[in-house]
Amino acid sequence: MQNCAQLRARIENQLHSQHRRRHFSTVASTDLTFTSSADHRTWLASQAALPRGFRVGKSQFSFTPREAPKPARMTLTVIALDQPTADFAAVFTRNAFPGAPVKVGRQRLKEAKLGAIVVNNKISNVCAPGGVEAAEQICVTAATALGLAPNEVLPSSTGVIGWSLPVADMEAALPAAVAALQADSVLPAAEGIVTTDLYPKVRRAELGGGSIVGIAKGAGMIEPNLATMLVYLLTDIAIPRDELRQALAVAVGQSFNRISIDSDTSTSDTVALVSSGRVTGIDPADFTAILTQVCRDLAEDVVRNGEGVHHVIRVEVTGAPDDAAATALGRAIVNAPLFKCAIAGNDPNVGRLVQAIGRHAGLYEGFDLVRLELTLGGIPIFADGVFQLDPAKETALVAHLRGAELYASAPTAAGHFSPPVDYPPHERCVELTVALNAGLGQAIVLGGDLTHEYVTENADYRS
Repeated sequence: MQNCAQLRARIENQLHSQHRRRHFSTVASTDLTFTSSADHRTWLASQAALPRGFRVGKSQFSFTPREAPKPARMTLTVIALDQPTADFAAVFTRNAFPGAPVKVGRQRLKEAKLGAIVVNNKISNVCAPGGVEAAEQICVTAATALGLAPNEVLPSSTGVIGWSLPVADMEAALPAAVAALQADSVLPAAEGIVTTDLYPKVRRAELGGGSIVGIAKGAGMIEPNLATMLVYLLTDIAIPRDELRQALAVAVGQSFNRISIDSDTSTSDTVALVSSGRVTGIDPADFTAILTQVCRDLAEDVVRNGEGVHHVIRVEVTGAPDDAAATALGRAIVNAPLFKCAIAGNDPNVGRLVQAIGRHAGLYEGFDLVRLELTLGGIPIFADGVFQLDPAKETALVAHLRGAELYASAPTAAGHFSPPVDYPPHERCVELTVALNAGLGQAIVLGGDLTHEYVTENADYRS
């Protein structure tokens, strides 16, 4: 069996040679554009065919949170296999206050088989009294309805931190979710797991008669340290358990570990990969390549659907001491508040970019910026230790930022800001290259700008 470093190198070569790095390339992606929510939903439906051996269903109910007695709505989503499988993998948050489902999930990785995943939104079941017991009780009820053992069910929760799950209400709603199970489309599950997302996220890839279909939930509190958000990857391609887990580690390292919305690491981050094993004879390296692309596509979808995000910022760092240093610098740039605000305003205030790079490099002895070169939108803006700007470039830079903007802020009558669209109009990004010319390390990191909508969304999240 290849080790992770060898497999990662092989995958990168395949992705380059097969031109599969569509979304994480350094050229703006313009192949997907949508004119309306209906247009986007039609495309989602075209991607949503379930791999063989899976069914999904959901149900909704009203309840009153114990900690905040006002009406609320919760969706329960069930992802079930026709037969339990030994071939499943998952990675979880590194936050030191993990949610109860994460604690249970880590134990589930030791189990012989997995037969279902149960997801609830609205409440994340983090640091709530009796949280682990509540998660396990939901698994017991789901297992009974599905004819499984309780330890063959993986729980997942997302939403408000600190509130307790309405266990009795959830148990009462589970039979309806099980009754709704169908094997045609993953779209109901993609819709069921969202919270503040503007739209559901679905991506797929096909290989050798089989497929991988992935769905993701994520809009804020996105700064991964192993995985990010809630992501479920379903495949009918047979890959043995150990190699499946290795493949997921490679894919997550190249995708979800290289994005950020707001530099906050969630307590509930989960990425799960499950194989029904229906399609055999596939090379694990080929599988890992398409898995990595699905994860990269979903990762960019999450950033584009970030809370209040108007611009996706794609930073390519080359010539760093190593890949880890390149990733860290890219993350420092996309998390720099002043730079993010400048991008939000379509203002090419590149001084804020240089200060962010210098601030990060100043923390590490030996970080060499002598040969630093910067381009924004393909336009050279810094070389030989000085800016390379003129009026024509300033005009072109503004045009690049405006061309990458998803939508403009639209204040309501009450003075609040809310997105005027509930779909992604395009897939263009603000394109930034950072060439250190001081080593072989490289990375591509994605982030978003910082807008009025982000503040409004998070100021009013519980109210």
